[in-house]
Amino acid sequence: MVNLENTPVSGQCRWCGAARQLGALNCPSCGVAVHQPAPAAPSSSGWEEMPAIANMAKLRVGTATCQIEGTFVPVADFGLAAGDKVYFAHHVLLWRDDKVSVVTMPLKGAWKRLFAGMPLVMTEAHGPGHIAFSRDDPGEMIALPLQPGQSVDVREHMFLVATHEVTYDWFTTGIWLATGSGKERETHYPIGMFMDRFSAGKEPGLLLLHATGNAFVRNLDAKQTMLVKPAALIYKDPSVSMSMHLETAAGQMPGIFAGRKIFPWLRLHGPGRVAVQSAYEPMETDNKTITGSSQTSSNYW
Repeated sequence: MVNLENTPVSGQCRWCGAARQLGALNCPSCGVAVHQPAPAAPSSSGWEEMPAIANMAKLRVGTATCQIEGTFVPVADFGLAAGDKVYFAHHVLLWRDDKVSVVTMPLKGAWKRLFAGMPLVMTEAHGPGHIAFSRDDPGEMIALPLQPGQSVDVREHMFLVATHEVTYDWFTTGIWLATGSGKERETHYPIGMFMDRFSAGKEPGLLLLHATGNAFVRNLDAKQTMLVKPAALIYKDPSVSMSMHLETAAGQMPGIFAGRKIFPWLRLHGPGRVAVQSAYEPMETDNKTITGSSQTSSNYW
């Protein structure tokens, strides 16, 4: 690995726009290999595959470093100086030095998140020392360097770890679907009841996510819309709004969903970035009567 300290800057990363040091093998902000060729343009559909982080790429945020190790089930190995902090979901901690202290960080509105099956606490690690994180699932590590004032909305279970410069909040998605009636009534949340929002304050920060399969990103123009499978969503810009779309088999009148298999979609409204993963858990309502939903459009085949 080339030492990135005290080396002259040479150009910008074509992916995140960060300054690139002369002789560096990868971008110090997002980890993309310098030698990776840039596509001439996104595909005709508008999607571009996120470039994989180079194995053993070293990222830097202030005095902290993060080395991405491995490619099949990648590991984020943080080197923290005294005063450095990172926070993470408790189940992704792989190993740590004894001298790294770990404390709990309460979540805003913890009881509501408990009802939705989410953990009550986030965990925070304090340097100096090394600490590493991974998710027990093959896929891609996504490094999102956030500049001051920049925010990103992340679907539940995508978050891995963030540096302390990145603030954390959450909001209700407002995307839901009710089936059955009476005591048999059940409410479904195709993208989860809540969504995470990460923002950089006065200083730049680093957010790491884990995607299953391959990850793709697309920029939606103003007033442009598209449909994605709800569980495929990784993140979006806050400027992208969401609603639900329902589809069912041909031979039914739109809006009549009783006793039929229904396929929920997530409709995204531009402008802004949208990122999806290629491996996801499909969702459908098999022979259940839909009794209510959030703002929804519908169609039939």
